[in-house]
Amino acid sequence: MAMKIDILTLFPEMFEIFNHSIIGKAINNDIIKITAHNIRDYSLNKHKKVDDYPYGGGAGMVMTPQPIVDSIKNLKQYNKGKVIFLGPRGKKFNQDIAKKLAQENELIFLCGHYEGIDERVYKYIDMEISLGDFVLTGGEMACIPIVDSICRLIPGVLSSEESYMEESFYNGVLEYPQYTRPESFEGEKVPEILLSGHHENIRKWRRTQSLLITKNRRPDLFNKLKLSKEDKKLLQK
Repeated sequence: MAMKIDILTLFPEMFEIFNHSIIGKAINNDIIKITAHNIRDYSLNKHKKVDDYPYGGGAGMVMTPQPIVDSIKNLKQYNKGKVIFLGPRGKKFNQDIAKKLAQENELIFLCGHYEGIDERVYKYIDMEISLGDFVLTGGEMACIPIVDSICRLIPGVLSSEESYMEESFYNGVLEYPQYTRPESFEGEKVPEILLSGHHENIRKWRRTQSLLITKNRRPDLFNKLKLSKEDKKLLQK
């Protein structure tokens, strides 16, 4: 059964990006189904207005509750998944969250806009996610990379399980250096060990490089690692 993802947005055309590349192939192969819905279609306002001035004053506009709540209620008829709001109060997105969400069969994403959503919408939201501590023009900008990172963990999306298991962040470390042809470029050669054909030594070299790169470039990640006995030996060498 295909993973079903419904996205509530003011700009459904932005999600046409998923019709391309790896995610596009997964959609064509019925592994994933991604549908973007225009929140304006649910507005009872004759001008399809979805925002209004905030009570108490202040800059900007706030998304009104009626179109959002009605759109969620409509989707819930055929998508029973968690409703995820892309907003600044949410937990910062990371690979662990991506892994957990990739195990779901159905998900609904709500993209906020303007100065946010009416507080009364929150009782319809199961989870709030933030992409990071910075400001975007809309939830769509956060939704795209989050959905992409979830989808690529679904079995069958990538060519093999190994494709994502060795990537940066999947196991808490940054990825080891990668090389391809030519063997020598601008006087710099591929490390000899990668040409040796000795798979166990290559594995140890790659693990060492991942640990060292993580320690030097992302000490915050490195300090969270539970180093195995082998990891400690590799770093000592």
